[in-house]
Amino acid sequence: MFGRVLIANRGAIACRVIRSLRKMGVGSVAVYSQADRHSLHVDQADEAVCIGPPPSRESYLNIPAILSAAEITRADAIHPGYGFLSENADFAEVCENCKIRFIGPRPEMLRLMGNKVRAREAAKEAGLPLLPGSAGRRARSDLRGSPCLGAMWLTESNHIPSQRDARAVLVVPPKAGPAVAGPSGE
Repeated sequence: MFGRVLIANRGAIACRVIRSLRKMGVGSVAVYSQADRHSLHVDQADEAVCIGPPPSRESYLNIPAILSAAEITRADAIHPGYGFLSENADFAEVCENCKIRFIGPRPEMLRLMGNKVRAREAAKEAGLPLLPGSAGRRARSDLRGSPCLGAMWLTESNHIPSQRDARAVLVVPPKAGPAVAGPSGE
């Protein structure tokens, strides 16, 4: 068992982990950004360490800051919660290399499950039942002759499309030409 666990997350997620650790008699370390210094998880933890400014990329996604917090508090393990670094194989590997236990899947499992085609192949090899679906990537040549090749999003900037700034483009065979529709299908 662990003596002290650092929770590399915030809010309700961190509070739940802290509550569970307390029930098990394990010490907890909360990390927080400057904007979260008065958050409940900071008050509930046995110790708390500020890991950076408000933007997540400079705090909760800042691997060196989180590892430094674990080192100065002598945490035996890091619980990532979910989101942020919970599915980051590189983070899990760095924890392992620093002799800090990552509470979650091993780095190689995170990498495997992060690739849908490889994950499906591994599940099949393990004899697990699979739902019918794609056997993997199909070459573009496999799609020739289809009435519709697929849909893609065009945005006015380089971020995830929303109804406000995206329009769907239906790619149809070359003779018919592309059909373009706005967010409301116009």
